[in-house]
Amino acid sequence: MKLRIAALGRMKSGPERELVDTYADRCTATGRPIGLGPLVETEIDNRAFKTAGEESRALAASLEPGARLILLDERGRVLTSRDFAGTLGRWRDEGAREAVFCIGGADGHDRTQLPRPDLMLAFGPAVWPHKLVRVMLAEQLYRAVSILAGSPYHRD
Repeated sequence: MKLRIAALGRMKSGPERELVDTYADRCTATGRPIGLGPLVETEIDNRAFKTAGEESRALAASLEPGARLILLDERGRVLTSRDFAGTLGRWRDEGAREAVFCIGGADGHDRTQLPRPDLMLAFGPAVWPHKLVRVMLAEQLYRAVSILAGSPYHRD
């Protein structure tokens, strides 16, 4: 199952970009042997968009039919790393071809412009800067893939 981060805006070079790239490379290398990956990014130029609806329509247009849709939203579910890994593993085992993790703009997602999500995911109740959400998501995807690959997990 391919893993994809679909995000509004372009992340320029810098420490956050380096971290996302590092975790994406690790996730791809660890996940391929167990049917997860590659982890790729789709960056959507949102400079011309005026509303969350326009941004959400652009995210929706990037989705392949049958993809699992995960919206990053502060009102979403907070999962442990093990539960997150279990969800990814279950989708893979059910034959999903892709899981797309959508990061919206500053005003969040316009849910009326997107298909019904398979999961709304939160990294706690706080609002996080866009760049940090990408880093945290890439790290959690790598962690989930590592757990599914049987790597020792420090919480066991």
